[in-house]
Amino acid sequence: GRPGRARAGLGTIPLVPEPRSRIMSQATPVSRVERPRQVERLIAGQATSDGAGVKLTRVLTHDLQRRLDPYLMLDAFGSDDPDDYIAGFPDHPHRGFETVTYMIAGRMRHRDSGGNEGLLTNGGVQWMTAGRGVIHSELPEQEEGAMEGFQLWLNLPAKDKMIPAWYRDFPTDQIPEWKADGVTARVIAGESHGVRGAMTRDATQPLYLDIHLAPGARFEQALPAGHNAFIYVYRGKLALGDTVVPVQRMAILANTADSDGVAMHAAGEPTRALLIAGRPLDEPIAQYGPFVMNTRAELITAFEDYEAGRLGVIPPNALGIR
Repeated sequence: GRPGRARAGLGTIPLVPEPRSRIMSQATPVSRVERPRQVERLIAGQATSDGAGVKLTRVLTHDLQRRLDPYLMLDAFGSDDPDDYIAGFPDHPHRGFETVTYMIAGRMRHRDSGGNEGLLTNGGVQWMTAGRGVIHSELPEQEEGAMEGFQLWLNLPAKDKMIPAWYRDFPTDQIPEWKADGVTARVIAGESHGVRGAMTRDATQPLYLDIHLAPGARFEQALPAGHNAFIYVYRGKLALGDTVVPVQRMAILANTADSDGVAMHAAGEPTRALLIAGRPLDEPIAQYGPFVMNTRAELITAFEDYEAGRLGVIPPNALGIR
């Protein structure tokens, strides 16, 4: 299963803030981290394929869902071989969670059962709340060149799993940034050094940063001690305390009662990494493919609704092409 979006109602999900100036620079951090978290363990991820054969790495796998609650999955995809991505992700359903798709490079067309359509391009983000259900597709709008990005699954609390589906596309110039010497932090969700991100969520309080570091540059980020957090390095290598995190590795950050954040620096070369954290829901997780609910009975209902066509269909576009 992959993402989607439908612009029905917002239910109990809060509205996102209006677009603001993309870049905000400061010479020094707003606050210093005095008791940084340490690395609990490193994760290599699993090579797999999804959709119609798109090759990817599943970084946050099913067995880590409880440890990294409220996050359910992180996929990294990247290739300059069209055979690895050209078939895309044809029509498929989702219910009960949110997807966040972040495109580093490439062009991906999204269509859904609400009649919505969007094009995700370099540096853009799509945030989709599946809620009670949506059918959507994601198909490459390119035949050559690199396609690279990430998809993150964020769980919804039980009270929000059946709200109307919703989505929003953020082009790259609507992603706020914080800058300092040798550091750029793109704030997709949450807040960093006084810069509010493109999205906020009350229940899970997600933090999603794309951090770019020049060689030797340092970055610190405050984190609530009770939130689960991890870092994925996708360029260069990152030093976290005594641990060096190599490229294409995820570092799970230890939950230490008196910690106040995370501190990192680029280990000798330009480095880019995702920092993701959130408040755990501490609710039962019942998953069957693209459906994530709290009980087996709710999963059966989701599957029956899908089979009966109650999640809708993707309408043809003006050219009669899906």
